[in-house]
Amino acid sequence: MILFLDIDGTILPFGSSRPYPVYDGEVAAGHPLLNRADPGLGVRLTALGCELVWATTWAAEEANDLLAPWLGLPPRPAVDWPAAGDGEGGVLHWKTLPLLDRAAGRPFVWVDDEIGAADRAWVADHHPAPALLLRVDHRYGITGADLTVVERWLSDGLVARSAG
Repeated sequence: MILFLDIDGTILPFGSSRPYPVYDGEVAAGHPLLNRADPGLGVRLTALGCELVWATTWAAEEANDLLAPWLGLPPRPAVDWPAAGDGEGGVLHWKTLPLLDRAAGRPFVWVDDEIGAADRAWVADHHPAPALLLRVDHRYGITGADLTVVERWLSDGLVARSAG
């Protein structure tokens, strides 16, 4: 199972007024909003048991050099985005089609602050495997409640696969 994870607005909330303590000043100095990311999030993401892939405009090196250590994660692969496009005439988010290509028919979870109803409908109609598209509120980023939704979805999917 792949977990596509956005960064800006998802891991780094835009409305956070309570930064987390800076444990490593050198790492935190690399990005002015880094201390808005919950450093405990890496443990919860790892516990999901998914293949975590950065689905962000951050370069893989930037995500892996700055954010991954802050979260206690090893370097993760990142989606290589094609040249700028607008996903089905501007109806879909520009990430939707590249993420389906990257998933290559495998089940996936996509967590982002910009997912819309058109993206969900497109994936449901064009992707052969189960997929959860979870939109998070950019003001708060991914929360414990959001992770619980993912955990339940993964658990339900595993039960359905083992029963079938």
